[in-house]
Amino acid sequence: MITEIKGWHVLTAFLLAFGVIIAVNLTLAYQAVRTFPGLEVKNSYVASQTFDADRADQVALEWDVSATLVGNELSLIILKDGRAISPKIDEAIFGRATHVGQDQTPDFAFDGKSLHATVIGGEGNWNLRIKARSDDGTLFQQRVIVETKS
Repeated sequence: MITEIKGWHVLTAFLLAFGVIIAVNLTLAYQAVRTFPGLEVKNSYVASQTFDADRADQVALEWDVSATLVGNELSLIILKDGRAISPKIDEAIFGRATHVGQDQTPDFAFDGKSLHATVIGGEGNWNLRIKARSDDGTLFQQRVIVETKS
């Protein structure tokens, strides 16, 4: 049994404590960089110059957008004046909110009520990032939180 704390005891405890802290920080930093999905825009200043006009055009479309996931079936419902529509989908990415490791590009088919695609889903937080065009060419882009149903 140790009756006296010597200098090497203090040094060992100090190194172990800070070693754990540094190891955890390095692990978290590595995971954050490894799973970062990337930039939304190349130059935020340039993107900000047309943001208000783009948003106004998108709001003027008056689209109501929602998405649900039942099993592996992804449904995207886009309503205009309460009626289902099928705009041209320029880009759609289905994936987790925090990383791109499970990102998928769904291939939607319209059935008259909604757009459907088969994806590899599951429980948890899923997002659908879509870029669609209206008949007049207006770009609609939005991140839709997918409602998961069992």
